[in-house]
Formats: sequence, C-alpha cells, structure tokens
Amino acid sequence: MRPPRPHGPPPRFPFHRRRRRLHSHLYLLVAPLLCFAFLTPALAAAGAPPAAAAGDTGGEGGIIRTRAAAIDWPAMDTKGVISETEVLKKEPVSDVIALKDSLKYFDADFFNDSKLREMEDGAKEFNVPAFRENRKLVASENGGLHNPSVLLFKSSWNGDSMKSEAITFDYPRASAVHRPSNDEDIAFMSVIELGELIRTKQITSRELTDVFLRRLKRYNPVLEAVVTYTEDLAYKQAKEADDLLAQGKYLGPLHGIPYGLKDIIAVPHYKTTWGSRTFKNQVFDTEAFVYKRLKSAGAVLVAKLVTGSLAYDDIWFGGRTRNPWNIEEFSTGSSAGPAASTSAGMVPFAIGSETAGSITYPAARCGVTALRPTFGTVARTNVMSISESLDKLGPFCRSAVDCAIVLDAIRGKDAGDPSSREVALGDPFRVDITKLTVGYLDDAEMEVVDVLSSKGVKMVPFKLNYTVESVQSILNITMDVDMLAHFDNWQREGHDDDYEAQDQWPVELRRARLVPAVDYIQAQRARGKLIKEVRDGFTIDAFIGNVTDWERVCLGNLVGMPVVVVPTGLKSIEDPPKGGTKRRTTVTTGIYAPPDHDHIALALAMAYQSVTDHNKQRPPIDDLGPNDRIHT
Repeated sequence: MRPPRPHGPPPRFPFHRRRRRLHSHLYLLVAPLLCFAFLTPALAAAGAPPAAAAGDTGGEGGIIRTRAAAIDWPAMDTKGVISETEVLKKEPVSDVIALKDSLKYFDADFFNDSKLREMEDGAKEFNVPAFRENRKLVASENGGLHNPSVLLFKSSWNGDSMKSEAITFDYPRASAVHRPSNDEDIAFMSVIELGELIRTKQITSRELTDVFLRRLKRYNPVLEAVVTYTEDLAYKQAKEADDLLAQGKYLGPLHGIPYGLKDIIAVPHYKTTWGSRTFKNQVFDTEAFVYKRLKSAGAVLVAKLVTGSLAYDDIWFGGRTRNPWNIEEFSTGSSAGPAASTSAGMVPFAIGSETAGSITYPAARCGVTALRPTFGTVARTNVMSISESLDKLGPFCRSAVDCAIVLDAIRGKDAGDPSSREVALGDPFRVDITKLTVGYLDDAEMEVVDVLSSKGVKMVPFKLNYTVESVQSILNITMDVDMLAHFDNWQREGHDDDYEAQDQWPVELRRARLVPAVDYIQAQRARGKLIKEVRDGFTIDAFIGNVTDWERVCLGNLVGMPVVVVPTGLKSIEDPPKGGTKRRTTVTTGIYAPPDHDHIALALAMAYQSVTDHNKQRPPIDDLGPNDRIHT
C-alpha cells in the first residue's frame, strides 16, 4: 500500500487516510493570526485596545476585528509604544518558533525543534508547490460548480443494501493432471492444477499443507517473508477440507488449497502486526472479510506474510524481505511477503494490498502474476487502512487464470466497508478477445503486443491524454493525510520515533500535519478532473504498458483502474559475480482496463500466457551459482 523503492527511486512527491474526522487532523497556518499572537502582548502592555493591537481599521481591510473595537477606549499616552515594524525589526521571529507557536492552535504542539525544522523544509519544498498547482487547476472559478470532489458520502441507510446476484465465473477444468513425483514440482503447480489433484483425490489437503509449510520454513530464513506460521489453524482447515471431500462435497477450485495473507489482514487468535514493532503483539478477535471468503471457499491459511511496517515498503520489524530471483536485492513494496512467497513456491497464492504500488512493484520485482482490482471490488473490512479512497486487496498467483479464480472467491460488498460494492464483472473465461481493441504505450513489452495480435486482438498505438500535472502530489497528499488520520495517536505518543525506517512514514506524516483542509479538498477536485480526462480519452478496451512507471502507478490508483501484472521474461543482473550466477532480473508488463472491466485485462493476460511460459519459470533460490553469496 505504499510506493516501494525500485532501482533508482521514482520521482516521488512524498506526502500520504480516513476521510472521517478529517477536520480534526488538517492544519492551516494563518499568518495574520501569528502576527496577532506575537504583537498583542507587546502592544497590550502599552494599554492599546485589542482591535488596535491587531491593526484594525474599522473596515474589511483590517487584519482582525473584535467586539472590543466598538468600545470607547480612553485616550492613552502613546509615548514609548513600539510599532509593529519596530517589534519585528528588533526581535525577528524564527520560522521554527513561529511554527511551534502556531501548532498550539491545532493542538499539535508536541514536536521538538529538530522535527519542526524538518517539517518547515518539507512544507516549503513539497506542500506549497502542490497546493498552488491544484488551486490553479480547480479553484479559479467560484461557487464549486465545476470539478467536484470525488469524496462522496453515501447518505442512504438502506438504498445500497440490496446485493446484486453474484455470477460465478465458468472455470476451465485442468485436464490430464497427474501428481508429480517430487514436492518441488508440486509446489510450482498452479491453483487450478492443484485443485484438480485434490478433486480427483490424488493428493489430500493435509499433504499439500505439509508441502508448503516445509517450504515456508526452509526458505524463510533467507527471504524473511513470513511473520507468523498459522500451523494449527492450517491443519484444522485441511482436515475439514479432506473430510468434506470424503463426504462428496467439493467447494470448488480453492478447496483445500494453502495460501498466505498479508499481515494487515485480521485473523482471530493470531497476531496481526502490521509489520510494526509498535503493534507486533496485537491480536484481533475479528475476521477480515477476505479471510471469511477464502475460508468459505475451502482454502487453507498457512501463514501471515510480511507487510512493510504500517504497509510502507519492504522493511518490517523482523528484517527486510528479499527477492527470490535475486536474493541480494529486496522485494520492494509493502506486499513484500505475498510476492516473495508466491514467487518462491512457498504458497500457491497470497493476498496483498495496494494503495500506491504495493501490488504492482513487488509482483514485478519478484516475477509473479498479480491483479490490482478495480477499487471497491473486494471489501476491506478488518484490514489496516491507509486511505479509504485508494486501498485495494488483490491476489498474487502463478497465472492470470489463478488470479481470476481467487478474485471470484474474494470479491464482494460488506457493510464494514462502505466503499465496497458488488461490481458487475463479466466472466473472463468467456471474453471474445478478437472483438477487442487494445492500445499499447511506448513502453509496452512488444512481445505481448505481437502475441495478442497473432491471436486476433486489434492492437493500436495509444497514449494516455490528460492535462493534470500534479498527479503524483494529488496521490501523496491524499495518502499522507488519510494515513495520519488513522495514526494520529501513534504520532502524538511519539511512536514514530520507534518506526523501522525513519525516512518513510515519520517524515511524511509530520509534513501531513501542515496540509490545510482547503488544499486537501482541492486535491480531490483535481483528482476528479483527472478521472474525467482519463475517462474521456479512453477510446480502447484496454492498454498495455509499463507497470512500475511511478506516474502511471499514481494515476491508476487515483482513477481506481485495474491492472494485471504479467511476467514477460528474464535478463541478466547488473554486476554479476565472477564465475556467473543464475540470479536474474525479471521483466514484466501491465495489462490495464477501465474500472469494472477487470475481466478484460484478465482475459488478455490469460491469452498471452496460454502460448508463453514466462510465468512458469522458477527462481534459483537453491542454486546461486559459483562464488555467489548473500550480502547482509
């Protein structure tokens, strides 16, 4: 749910959640008020009335007007009274002192001088330019008749209570699937293949659970991808799956299939640490909606997987998660555990989350197929929140077919997440791709374009057209402020000093204290303008393009656009060790579709993967090559 750190950081405009109680957490520095605060004591000592101390002229041009202005004050001797100009000239007020004093009015005067200097610099360098750009975009006309905010409140108590009938996807059945003779081959089978082994009773859920728990424990010391093994729960759920099958009850393709959850997702009786040392011992008695859905589908939870601390990047209280394809580098993105574990064959699939890049970046780095679904498709009840208008849950899998199967199981609306809805998705297994027109950007992987063209898809050059230049700052303002609303008390109690990476959330959330409410709303209005422009220019059914371009990551999340991350190849790592290595850098692309058209992106990804095998490659975590070692 947070921008990762790819090779050479993208141009990040670093700002970041709950729209509720927003007024309690957004702050506007009022220069005239500060002037009044500093000058009043000096002038009051000389007997000046409050209005005079404020420089009131009795008209609209005065700095401040009080009821005291209507009182007939007795004439006073002004001899020796110091003027405003002289006060400021003789006792210049430092910015840090002014900032510290101003924060009293926001009930936020708990920062030390070092943090205040950092906040001052950040506000000047990042906040103010973004505010000005957004005001220029959407605030030039009065009345609010144009560019309305995308933050819409659902006022109806029961108008949204009716759920549309969910139509289950028509899954294909894997044919001629036979149980491999070794666990390694079993570990890299797809969900649909493993499901067929279970359905035909060639393997039990208990046996599968054994296989994946052994792999988790074998490779986790190197990858640092697991927070908690849910071993007792896993064997309990595996037994239930096996017992049901013995009774002739088969729940579908996820029946008895092991999986992992990102550790921001609540599961009763197990820790949900959010990757943070501050919360590493917390346990919730509630079930996340996504966990309930997977449990009802017969899936078996084997582990809570690493999230970067408070869903930011790949650093957590237990270390830093590595990339199975090149274990000298890290996985990036806060869904680090789900991506690395799926890539290494430690789980057949996993559930991660994205606010801004935390599905796309680690999936691309670790070379797995993943889906960032349309915003609102999967309810986020009992999941740690960064931003209600940005957070999404999605699957990491071996193939697009598996992503479709998992999406079908976890999608849906829940009362605990007002933004969730029953998205009327089409069946990706019934899409006629020959009737689609698909664009490709300049940075698209051309092999994907050529393969889809050979399968009858009309491929055309395409460009995303929009005039909004503040895409990155809109996302960061939204994300930082929303996040601060959710972790206000955490910051006030000084827990940011204990955070695992001091250049991440601590810096961004301090700066978020200085985002005025007005400019937060202007950012949302600018977001609405961006959405309209992207929608109006979307003349195709889908498009192909780079999936880790930071501007596009921001745009896709602001618009709520789905994307499938598709592995398209491997290349040599930079500066390989002498003697060679089997470590590789993964190559990926993204297949994007308009909101509510996830099935189109999935259908195109399935078509590409039906004639290529890039998604079936296995990372070299057992054989690093001669003279190769991990540097810690």
